Amino acid sequence: MTISPDRILYEDEHLLAVNKLSGELVVKGKGKVGKLPLFDFLKRDYPGLHVVHRLDFETSGVVLFAKHKEAEAKILINKFDQWEKKYVTLVMGRLQRRRGAIRTKLPARSRGMIEAETLYTVLDLFGNSSYVECTITTGRHHQIRRHFASIHHPLVLDKEYGHAKFNQLFRQELGFSKFFLHAASLTFPHPMTGKIIKIEAPLPKPFAACIKTLKSLQSTR
Repeated sequence: MTISPDRILYEDEHLLAVNKLSGELVVKGKGKVGKLPLFDFLKRDYPGLHVVHRLDFETSGVVLFAKHKEAEAKILINKFDQWEKKYVTLVMGRLQRRRGAIRTKLPARSRGMIEAETLYTVLDLFGNSSYVECTITTGRHHQIRRHFASIHHPLVLDKEYGHAKFNQLFRQELGFSKFFLHAASLTFPHPMTGKIIKIEAPLPKPFAACIKTLKSLQSTR
């Protein structure tokens, strides 16, 4: 079995970018897994594949892999310089500023607390939520989720950092149960050529349906 061709977002002799699904692991963790992680699945067709970066289990969107060791090494040695990762998400409440920056210290692996930055732009405002685009200049664990929770606008339906009562009402009214966080685009210099590459992933159908429903509710009020 091979990955569906429509999930391959970019491919050349050095790199492979795939549209990760929400509820899909990139690599194996410590616990048991119900289905094969994306990396293990892809290695059947791409035996020389290397993991370059990861997305959390619940997050969908662009994931990049290196097809050989040299491409991986060049990305890592440059420490992801000039990489720009853009996400879209839905947060609780109406953000007052159309653009903003969230800067707080978050835990980093083996290095204690380190300053993290999330830049955001409001794409649309609804009655009780905001559709936002985020650019992260750092990559800390659950960074976007933690940052928006810290300014009292947690991700809609986020059970870990969100607002339980709001989430319950949202589920009852709209019928969705999982939070939306989508890695919409990745821009970076190609490790072998230096050419700037931009890879985009389409919005998942449930996320697009939720935004469409919220827009229709807004227009009827």
